[in-house]
Amino acid sequence: MKTAVVVFPGSNCDRDVQRAVSETLKCSVDMVWHEERDFPSAPDLVILPGGFSYGDYLRSGAMAARSPIIGAVRKHAAEGRLLLGICNGFQVLTETKLLPGALLANTTTTFICRKCHIRVESTDNRFTSGLKKGEVVQYPIAHHEGLYFLPPAELKALEEAGRVVFRYADPETGEAGAEYAPNGSLNGIAGICNEAGNILGLMPHPERATVAHLNGGSDGGAFWLSIADDFAKRGIL
Repeated sequence: MKTAVVVFPGSNCDRDVQRAVSETLKCSVDMVWHEERDFPSAPDLVILPGGFSYGDYLRSGAMAARSPIIGAVRKHAAEGRLLLGICNGFQVLTETKLLPGALLANTTTTFICRKCHIRVESTDNRFTSGLKKGEVVQYPIAHHEGLYFLPPAELKALEEAGRVVFRYADPETGEAGAEYAPNGSLNGIAGICNEAGNILGLMPHPERATVAHLNGGSDGGAFWLSIADDFAKRGIL
């Protein structure tokens, strides 16, 4: 299994992702600068990491979505290979229209950095098939623009298609919805996938909940192992 992490000017979670993937899945990880026009070797998984690409000076993810490497990212996704966007990476995926919607400013109008809980809403995709539907996990969040938005009709279609993968939740009751979203995200949406299930965008950071002795959480480990399980079933690992 080969993994590539795209590095933009302002990325700050690229090394966290590299460590989480390499230590959990025991695979090589290529760090690919945004000015490249192709990946050094055909990766099975491409990750767009969190951070503040281009300083978020125009609009979060907008400039990164126009980087030279995005052509290779589009080709990778079109071939049915896995593409994961975390936080700023999710914003990039919406800016490229590889995923629908937009990430707007938090209703608090402030940057939020804290632990939060999300519920697994769907396992009918290539990222969470190894997790349990309805289980609540703890991943940290760190963003200023995390309010997921779609017009009502499109939001309804997304929900009906089962493409909401993660939703903000109460860790005690397991209930999930808008009332538990610290950023005001519609329907409490924390992560979505495309129709084919090979592209996933989520605002919380599973890589920050992978090395337990560094951050006090380990729920992210199961997320990476779920991806590995999918690859194993396909004979890639």
